[in-house]
Amino acid sequence: MDTEEFRLPRSREANERLHAVVPGGAHTYAKGDDQYPENLAPVISHGRGAHVWDIDGNRYIEYGSGLRSVSLGHAHPRVIEAVRRELDRGSNFVRPSIVEVEAAERFLATVPTADMVKFAKNGSDATTAAVRLARAATGRPRVALCADHPFFSVDDWFIGTTPMSAGIPAATNELTVAFPYGDLAATEELLTRYQDEVACLILEPATHTEPAPGYLAGLRELADRHGCVLIFDEMITGFRWSEAGAQGLYGVVPDLSTFGKALGNGFAVSALAGRRELMERGGLRHAGDRVFLLSTTHGAETHSLAAAMAVQATYVEEGITARLHALGERLAAGVRDAAAAMGVDDHIVVRGRASNLVFATLDENGEPSQQYRTLFLHRLLAGGVLAPSFVVSSALSNADIDRTVEVVAQACAVYRKALDAADPTPWLSGRPVKPVFRRLA
Repeated sequence: MDTEEFRLPRSREANERLHAVVPGGAHTYAKGDDQYPENLAPVISHGRGAHVWDIDGNRYIEYGSGLRSVSLGHAHPRVIEAVRRELDRGSNFVRPSIVEVEAAERFLATVPTADMVKFAKNGSDATTAAVRLARAATGRPRVALCADHPFFSVDDWFIGTTPMSAGIPAATNELTVAFPYGDLAATEELLTRYQDEVACLILEPATHTEPAPGYLAGLRELADRHGCVLIFDEMITGFRWSEAGAQGLYGVVPDLSTFGKALGNGFAVSALAGRRELMERGGLRHAGDRVFLLSTTHGAETHSLAAAMAVQATYVEEGITARLHALGERLAAGVRDAAAAMGVDDHIVVRGRASNLVFATLDENGEPSQQYRTLFLHRLLAGGVLAPSFVVSSALSNADIDRTVEVVAQACAVYRKALDAADPTPWLSGRPVKPVFRRLA
């Protein structure tokens, strides 16, 4: 594709149709066309492996597939075969299917730090169930979440803390407090300030930076000493860090943990897992007050659970986590070399674990810039790379990575020109991309 002539007329028309019938033009805010250069947000026709095609006929090497959910690549044969086997057998019954116990047993064998598991369809249901369970178990009202992690749930206890808090009562917001990642002293101060009020600490165990030695173990000790529940949100770290998640890699066991994204390779399935004495409060074999834990009509669709089992088997048998790391390391090294060759290595910065890479776009003053992000995304798209992040899937080939690095190098050359001019505006195709969480549309 020629950079200057890159146009998406059919996608532009489809985006207009989307905005007419879907608030925001997408069913996930992070997929909205405001996240892409103006009029250059492709609408997807189909995908296979690490490639997707838009309705204008362009093919892209894709990163961040399905917001990190499609880690094996699109239409993975082993997953699709498992799904097809269930489709003709029915997907939802008035009683549990045998697939439900098989999927639960398989999950707990893969994540042996948990005693029980309950499946749902999305991550928000699982994290909110974990918070409700913690409140019930402790009798405490407050939730302490990590302020440095971008997203936990669509529910009020979290969204009330974001700039998009319209419609959420102030009384709800006041029950959520925040602690900084990596700072045990600040977390202890918070727990002491709200002594006997905090039900749980919820955080991603790792993100773009590795936890400092002793940090997660320190949180475990703080939670035990202050009598609150430790919850690991493993939506992203699950499978990408290890088959058993970050808890399996770092050896610190939370009371509850939540999984999703990679678990279904694009099929809708999430999980809440944890200690038996906590999880059983949402069951029938205890004498206390019942907790409405998770009860969803479609939470145990047979084909989604079959997909999850196939994903877990593939990860374990084919060493998928190691492959994701190898691909990510190749990509990160290539991008850093390309940026350095053009003198923009202080401005296009690759961050994160190799299996979960993101990039920052910094201006001439070293500050994060939506304008420079727009310029960079435009050049990637025009070169056939769809990359809101550099999160890899195992379907990528070395040739895909090498081609991506070539496109990045071309984008870096334009980035250098914009930096030299101290103004990226001439290289933009319209308004800059926008952050997902903002108060005004």
